[in-house]
Amino acid sequence: MTTLLNNRFGQHIFEPVWRTREMLLGHPVPSEIAPWLFDHGSLTKRIIENCNSAFRVEVLSQDWQRPMLNEALRLGMQAEQQALIREVLLYCGGQPWVFARSVLPHKTLTGKHRMLGKLGNRPLGAILFSDPGIQRDKLEIACIKKDQRMFNCATNSLEKIPESVWGRRSVFYLHKRPLLVNEVFLPSLAK
Repeated sequence: MTTLLNNRFGQHIFEPVWRTREMLLGHPVPSEIAPWLFDHGSLTKRIIENCNSAFRVEVLSQDWQRPMLNEALRLGMQAEQQALIREVLLYCGGQPWVFARSVLPHKTLTGKHRMLGKLGNRPLGAILFSDPGIQRDKLEIACIKKDQRMFNCATNSLEKIPESVWGRRSVFYLHKRPLLVNEVFLPSLAK
């Protein structure tokens, strides 16, 4: 019987393997996507600066559910705990450039940060980078493949499905309260 849990890494086998930049040896990142993956600034701002068409956010889903195992572990949550999961597409004109999946634990959505649960089609990144109390942890990078859960979510709206896509994630701390942002770069961005 095959187990779905890879105990060595503490994650489900259908989840991406996230690595820091230092751990990417032997996993070459395509040159057209590398500047986007390793940029520590606001992705929303960078898309707007590079997009000659209208920028917009399309909310795909937002509800309370259990995060993926690797997300729960990254946030220091118990595997059975629920968080607010928000999935969006960031568009340049009519083309989706980025799929973003944010995981917001209940403890983060208290006090003045309660409004993060009611963003609608406003970009989360614009709010995060406007808060002087924000801290960002290390970026982690993953090559996300067809058999992994996040791949299907990210590429569901595409006409032509690629073999793989690259993504990054990091934990943001709002006055010591964590939230995780996963950003998956779609083929239209590289063009």
